[in-house]
Amino acid sequence: MHQFDYSLWIQSIHLFSILTMKHSPLPVPKLLLLILLAVLALPIIQVKYHLIELKPLGGAITEPTRAYLNPQDWFSGNYQEIQEKYLNDKFGFRNFLVRLNNQIAYTLFRKAKANNVLTGKENYLFEESYLQAYCGLDYEGYDRIYRRMKQLKTIQDSLWVRNKNLIVVFAAGKASFFPEYFPAKYTRQKDTSNYETHAQLAEALHVDHIDFNRYFVNQKYVSPYPLFGQFGIHWSYYGMCLVADSLIRYMEHKRHIDMPNAYWTEIELHQPRGGDYDIGNGLNILRHFKSYDMAYPNIRFESDTNKTRPSLLVISDSFYWGIYDFGFTQAFQNSHFWFYNHLVFPESHTCPVETSQLDLSEEISRHDVIILMATEATLSNLGWGFIEKAYDLFHPQTGNE
Repeated sequence: MHQFDYSLWIQSIHLFSILTMKHSPLPVPKLLLLILLAVLALPIIQVKYHLIELKPLGGAITEPTRAYLNPQDWFSGNYQEIQEKYLNDKFGFRNFLVRLNNQIAYTLFRKAKANNVLTGKENYLFEESYLQAYCGLDYEGYDRIYRRMKQLKTIQDSLWVRNKNLIVVFAAGKASFFPEYFPAKYTRQKDTSNYETHAQLAEALHVDHIDFNRYFVNQKYVSPYPLFGQFGIHWSYYGMCLVADSLIRYMEHKRHIDMPNAYWTEIELHQPRGGDYDIGNGLNILRHFKSYDMAYPNIRFESDTNKTRPSLLVISDSFYWGIYDFGFTQAFQNSHFWFYNHLVFPESHTCPVETSQLDLSEEISRHDVIILMATEATLSNLGWGFIEKAYDLFHPQTGNE
């Protein structure tokens, strides 16, 4: 994704040595050779002394591992392979050169050199999985979704008798919100989608749920502030604040309690930042796109000690991160986030803890409310295994039937 061949520098240095030979076949002015030498030496000097502080690349970046010489790796070829990757990823000015390369590709060909990212009309950026989900290209079929929603209803009823709530949250999707800006290859007739079938069955089977996808679309031209950014993939910061407030009010209604509510007294308006510009950052280009102003409420949560704070477990994709980060957990006495039902937070902030290390029955017993959240691009994996395991837990004789 961010490959830039360090070996070109080695080849260039070799060429330089040929040109500076006394009997070089190509006479080159000494000043030009000195300039060339300086250019070739700069990346090596940058690696050693970090003369210029460069902005780190955005997106999911895996830091390369440096190879350590030992006879086994040397003779197997592992040392050379690992060291080559390390040098390709760590040479001086690499971040700038990657951004320059990506900028050229985007400016000349409108090609986004970032995984799964496509450029739509008027420079709106999309992740392709959302476009495919909206068009129904990843549709998993009515029967499979019906089975999943029936299991959810059964789990919900089993939790209800234990004074616990299961809530399904359909997070908003950028493709549903901005179909008018799709790239040309996705301006096609829409088929049945996973979102549509999940939402219909949630209504029909009386599964407790909140459909933010439909709400956001309905509020598109009514909301006083943008609910999605032009260069972001997640709901806007302002949209997340509305979601947090709605979740609390829904729990209050379902559990007949009075919880600490969210509020804000001021809203800042400025160019998109953070999650509102996450795809833009992931492009790793030189230019920062200008867009419409986004809203940033100064969100707070009531601190009244007389309020009821239930315990909360959220199993979600990345759409919960922003809500989690701005302090939503303050409304609860105990709160956990299972990211894709894999990593457990807040514990994994210090040391990775996986859900496979936990006792599911015990975890369910210590939480009052369980939220399963997914956006349109991830709905085919709703719960990421939690639904099947919880169903087996409450109905061990019937399994996943």
